[in-house]
Amino acid sequence: MRPHNMIARLVFIGTLLGLAAAPLAGQCSECVFPGAEWERLRGSGLAAAGWDAEALQGVSDFLADFSNSTGVVVVQKGRVVYTFGDVEELSYLASVRKSILAMLYGYWVENGTIDLQSTMEDIGVDDIGGLLPIEKQARIEHLITARSGVYHPASNSGDNLADAPERGSQQPGSYMLFSNWDFNAAGAVFEQLTGRDIYDEAQAQIVIPIGFQDWDRSVHEKSGDLTVSRNPAYHFHMSTRDMARIGHLMLNEGNWDGRQVISQDWARRIVSVVTALEEMHPLSRRDGYFGYGYMWWLFDGPKATGPFEGAYTARGAIGQWITVFPAIDLVIAHKTNSVYRRTTSWASWHRMIELLFEAGGVEMSGAYPWG
Repeated sequence: MRPHNMIARLVFIGTLLGLAAAPLAGQCSECVFPGAEWERLRGSGLAAAGWDAEALQGVSDFLADFSNSTGVVVVQKGRVVYTFGDVEELSYLASVRKSILAMLYGYWVENGTIDLQSTMEDIGVDDIGGLLPIEKQARIEHLITARSGVYHPASNSGDNLADAPERGSQQPGSYMLFSNWDFNAAGAVFEQLTGRDIYDEAQAQIVIPIGFQDWDRSVHEKSGDLTVSRNPAYHFHMSTRDMARIGHLMLNEGNWDGRQVISQDWARRIVSVVTALEEMHPLSRRDGYFGYGYMWWLFDGPKATGPFEGAYTARGAIGQWITVFPAIDLVIAHKTNSVYRRTTSWASWHRMIELLFEAGGVEMSGAYPWG
């Protein structure tokens, strides 16, 4: 049984406790916000918003025949224009977790509890076998931008550690590498300095204020081989329609129906370029189209134009994305449930976006970034 009634009670309690701040306009001036349910455009309403229903059926045909997608939700200006698969199903999210943690950091940075300039040495962070003296000079900000220069093994796989330079060879802050040690340490540091469990904090800061429909706190637990590293991974389990709520919150720069859930400054900061496309590592990443911010991937480089200008995404292994297109007020949440032991390929994700843009009459005025 889905815990909808529990979420409704949590939302009510959150309102009483004043968990959201004073109103402040978000980026999308024409956006609406879902209540207990998303508003769904159909028929004439869908056509009036510029969407071709027949072309959207073509998206579904493609996903059914050529993709391993298990859930897709497309939201324009706060209204659902398209869904595919089971959008209520709770399942594992891989590296999308990192982008969510970046959102949680803001409140504690801005109230002074977390000083991003503190080093690992300052706050007593070490790991199995010891960090090198130069690695202990990595700052918290370096962890959440993947620039620590710490190439200690992580408690879980799924990163670029195999492409890392020699340990101790890079000055902290000078070299970006997607390393789970950074991200897991960022989680451990967050809990150490705030005294708050990441999942409890996500519930308080995001789940309650924006009214998740399918959240279940009891299924969340950290994992990893703690004989390799002291810092566990903190994967989330979410539904695709709740992933879309996170995207809509970010589209509106932390504002949710007039309440500033995450400060506008922080929401903007975490999706601003820290590492440009031409500075990414390993070098193969420079053949793509993503730079990096604060645990968010940013469309960057000469092809980040039209609808891709200012766009960004949370992304995880297997086929999980929360992609935000501010230029067209669009959010695409995509899920592939790991229990089916299949992966949605990059090519399928690319083609889905192309088909959705065609169905929505999005003007490209040039090639897609991956074209």
